Amino acid sequence: MTNVKLLIIDELGYVPFTAVGSELLFEVFSRRYEHAATLVTSNLPFDEWTSVLGSERLTGALLDRLTHHVHILEMNGESYRLATSKKRHKQATQSKSTEKENLKPI
Repeated sequence: MTNVKLLIIDELGYVPFTAVGSELLFEVFSRRYEHAATLVTSNLPFDEWTSVLGSERLTGALLDRLTHHVHILEMNGESYRLATSKKRHKQATQSKSTEKENLKPI
């Protein structure tokens, strides 16, 4: 598990883990701890991870390893995907209104 230089876990907490799934994730993090880089993204603050992992003890141990040598980037802005979608919709609306204006009879 440490032969991969960077492991990216995206959207941790989007779907709750089974007990076995939580234990396997803990095993992955434990093996990589102080040996290889792991990047984790989540929409959940740490105090809500227990509801996803199912065990307060396991969550504490996992966070202990995960946060020991870490840079935490907390972002509270608008979703990039939502902002891009809104921009695309606005451009399409403007394009349609411009097309209608160009089709008006003189």
